[in-house]
Amino acid sequence: MSDHVYKIVEIVGSSPKSIEGAISAAVEKASKSLRELRWFEVVETRGHIEGGKVGHYQVKLKIAFTLE
Repeated sequence: MSDHVYKIVEIVGSSPKSIEGAISAAVEKASKSLRELRWFEVVETRGHIEGGKVGHYQVKLKIAFTLE
């Protein structure tokens, strides 16, 4: 088994539909500019209220990738 070293960054994703959608949007966007993504951790969940209803879900993620 080889040793792994990770870099961790924080990002925020949002979605008008769901928390899962916000996570997916954040990971997909990060994968376009970061290579070797390995895992994520949801560290904060929040939302925006519009007209008494949920307008947007937001999640703050720690996302890790292996260093080359």
